[in-house]
Amino acid sequence: MGYVHVNGRDLYTEISGEGEGAGEGEPVLVLHGGFCSLESLAPIAEALAAEHRVYAYERPGHGRSADIAGDYSYERGVTDALAFLDAHELSDAHVVGYSDGAIIGLMLAMQHPARVRSLAAISANLDPSAYDRDPAVNGPILPDLPVASSHDAAPQAVSAERSAYARLSPDGPAHIDVVWDKCVRLWTTEPHIDPAELASATSPTLIISGDRDTVRPLHSLRIAAALPNARLGIVPGTDHGLVNQQAMLIADMILAFYDAERRSSHTK
Repeated sequence: MGYVHVNGRDLYTEISGEGEGAGEGEPVLVLHGGFCSLESLAPIAEALAAEHRVYAYERPGHGRSADIAGDYSYERGVTDALAFLDAHELSDAHVVGYSDGAIIGLMLAMQHPARVRSLAAISANLDPSAYDRDPAVNGPILPDLPVASSHDAAPQAVSAERSAYARLSPDGPAHIDVVWDKCVRLWTTEPHIDPAELASATSPTLIISGDRDTVRPLHSLRIAAALPNARLGIVPGTDHGLVNQQAMLIADMILAFYDAERRSSHTK
């Protein structure tokens, strides 16, 4: 635990795993969701660390990383991810991203495929129209967004993240509404990824979403179908909070994906 200086900012960082076991210590980069801290992915990261060396950091304005002036963008997220890999002298890594982190992972794989050994993208979307806005399916979703809800978690999870922010943020509890407003602006205006652009993301990819996710399952299928080397996993009985609702199942899916890709590479 500590901080790494990335693009002029100090980002809170966690590195775990002993580099032993079936995965032979292969590096995994974990990218959290919007309005979340690394705590939201801790069970998944811990499971991956049993076989891999796991690198994770909190983006500006999230968790223990101080906020920045101006709005957030996914392009800035890609730039920070590359700088983080460089800071740890990692030429490439497996990438696991959730929601905003999954979008950054997709864009990283599209723009810099040589840096991504594989990608597990959990609840990613290509544009804001992907969100299911039917209240009968999953409650009120963007853009008619009440303070108690979020595209990045079920309402109770948002409340937990607000409590975590007050506990963790170096900017103080009063800054939370600034971060929330910037997240909402990001979610309602970005990303804008043409499915045809996904052809450049040649890394083996696992697309995961919940069957009641605010990112509609058909949208997840659209992403997987546009990628040249992708698998799709739909987690039953979960919504956009699936990383909390079925953390161990998702970790098992990712580890099974790694094993399958490893066996496939050995037979080529």
